[in-house]
Amino acid sequence: MGKIAFIFPGQGAQYIGMGKEIASGYKSSNDIYDEASEALGQDMRKIIFDGDEETLKLTENTQPAIVTTSIACLQPLLERGIKPDYTAGLSLGEYSAHVASGTIDFKTAVSQVRKRGKFIQEVVPLGIGTMAAIIGLGAEDVEECCKRASDVGVVEPANYNCPGQISISGEVKAVEKAVELCTEKGARRTIMLAVSAPFHCSLLKPAGDLLDAEMEGVEFSDFMFPLIANVDARVVESSSMIRNTLVKQVSSPVMWENSIRLMLDNGVDTFIEIGPGKVLSGFVKKCSKEARIFNIEDEESLKRTLEGIDEME
Repeated sequence: MGKIAFIFPGQGAQYIGMGKEIASGYKSSNDIYDEASEALGQDMRKIIFDGDEETLKLTENTQPAIVTTSIACLQPLLERGIKPDYTAGLSLGEYSAHVASGTIDFKTAVSQVRKRGKFIQEVVPLGIGTMAAIIGLGAEDVEECCKRASDVGVVEPANYNCPGQISISGEVKAVEKAVELCTEKGARRTIMLAVSAPFHCSLLKPAGDLLDAEMEGVEFSDFMFPLIANVDARVVESSSMIRNTLVKQVSSPVMWENSIRLMLDNGVDTFIEIGPGKVLSGFVKKCSKEARIFNIEDEESLKRTLEGIDEME
């Protein structure tokens, strides 16, 4: 049998009711929502299961909500004794990956991401920054367009998601100009993203500094399973490096395609996306036609995943 990677989604994957079916079927999953509410002093079950889209969309709510749901969806795998050979998470999902790798306990992680979301929103108020997805253009061309558009403001590559899909981030006018230049260069499609902040660009460096100070008292444990960091698509060598990678991650591009390729090169042939949505599954497919890909977000997807793993054994 090949190796298994647990991968965890980031912001944008959220929806009302996510994780509800899993929580109703597994006490360990249901308990995660209680732990989140206790850690945050807020009824997270109500926000996630019965709230409204606008409240859930606020970054300081979205981030703990996604991590909570991802870790709740992880519980059935743990109950079955299914363990990863690698973990990774897209942007915010890296915190879920750390919980899965045993370096940070869930309550600490969910508290940290609430603060992370708050810092990001405070540093760049709504309306100042934005993001766009560039589809069908190579990395060098996207980087060149960002460089040319930087004469009107900050704009930088933010997520190298998979072959032919890169998102850019920065100040509104600069992002709009970069989008025009990418279209002229031959991009198949460009999409302005409905985001509350310009994630993973230098505008968020002050948010990283605030997060760094906040993490001063956090103790990270040794890795139970190797984790691939967003900032350099490498295995984090020791727990002493975790704080620095998570701080840098806030204002650095996410090297997701390279992270997937590293896992593939190291023998991973099965990827399980754990948490809301299937965006990461699509990125993995673009990197490998042969990889087995599962996801866990509701009863049906959980059943398919467990059956698929049973067939592999």
